[in-house]
Amino acid sequence: MTTRQTCLDLDAADPLAGVRERFSLPDGIIYLDGNSLGALTRSALVRVNEATAQQWGRELISSWNTHGWIGLPQQAGRKIARLIGAEVDEVIAADSVSVNLFKLAAAAVRAQGPERTAVIIERGDFPTDLYILQGLAAAIPEIELRVVEAGGFQAALDDRTALVLLSHVHYRSGAVRDMAAQSALVRKAGALSLWDLSHSAGVLDVRLNRDGADLAAGCGYKYLNGGPGAPAYLFVTKRHQDILRNPLSGWMGHARPFDFEDDYEPAAGIDRWLCGTPPILSLTTLDAALDAFDDVNMPDVRAKAGALGDLFIEWVETRCAPHGLTLVGPREAAARGGQVSFAHPDGWAIMQNLIARGVVGDFRRPDVIRFGLAPLYVRHVDVWDAVEILGDILDSESWREERFQAVSAVT
Repeated sequence: MTTRQTCLDLDAADPLAGVRERFSLPDGIIYLDGNSLGALTRSALVRVNEATAQQWGRELISSWNTHGWIGLPQQAGRKIARLIGAEVDEVIAADSVSVNLFKLAAAAVRAQGPERTAVIIERGDFPTDLYILQGLAAAIPEIELRVVEAGGFQAALDDRTALVLLSHVHYRSGAVRDMAAQSALVRKAGALSLWDLSHSAGVLDVRLNRDGADLAAGCGYKYLNGGPGAPAYLFVTKRHQDILRNPLSGWMGHARPFDFEDDYEPAAGIDRWLCGTPPILSLTTLDAALDAFDDVNMPDVRAKAGALGDLFIEWVETRCAPHGLTLVGPREAAARGGQVSFAHPDGWAIMQNLIARGVVGDFRRPDVIRFGLAPLYVRHVDVWDAVEILGDILDSESWREERFQAVSAVT
């Protein structure tokens, strides 16, 4: 049977143990919310202070050239590419996930021609993905938006399908899709696949090119630790880069932005997916945070994510057995991302009590408490101690206190 000492022994043998020191973690907190906002890295703290005080404060506009601000979208993109199984010139950091999904979806439909105008998404995926497609369909009436039940996209494929948008890891349950198999199904139907990597990049061993993905987008602030509202990124495989055209034809995506020509000419390759001026301070933070992955082997990250999740499930179902927690999502590590979710009718209050006790996770309506197990800084003993605190809260029913009932704006 697993014990706390077992966890300490696992941590001592962990090949990622030293990476934790790259993060600035507050004392007395067990942080299990990296699936929502990654922890601050020490390198990001140094770099953003330098970019603010020295580069902006003293060197001012010259820093676009002397400190390479103008190339930060490509530089961060190259670092992300290694983490998601892409070539260095297939990824660029820009905009938000929502904006990138709009750009990629619109370009994909346009490139497929007038005979293919159907776009497929499954119900229950992250809401912004569906909202963006609803907005796109409203803007372009020719688009037929097919919203199908979870697991039902294959039946909706036909010779009018242009694009299928899928989340690689489900935000609520943590379930992982088989990217290779499902990309192949989409490709066989003559359509393009667009993958939302927001809950998988930085915690799973993603292999976009190996698995045949056409397009992808993801955020920079979860497992990539880029900070609140960090820039997102997008991926376009090389075989489509000359065909697809960014519908948001901003000046930074121009072939020669500083020629200031009246007519738009898209840049070559991945650079055409830029739009407006890059947000340098937040992009600097993301770029610095990605250095935490230097010398990190992504299969090791994936293996530890699975082990932490297995431990969490085992210990919750042992320590908290009488208290009505129900596992949401897969039990098997191979089918699960970097989070574990449990349902409880009073999940909100339980999570607020946990946070008050120094265990930070989050909540998703109507009843799901989520725990993000970021392998770069979460230890096995953190999991053990967090579940012990959860068990104490449930045993004592301290979550019933009035202070844990008030609902906040951000959950």
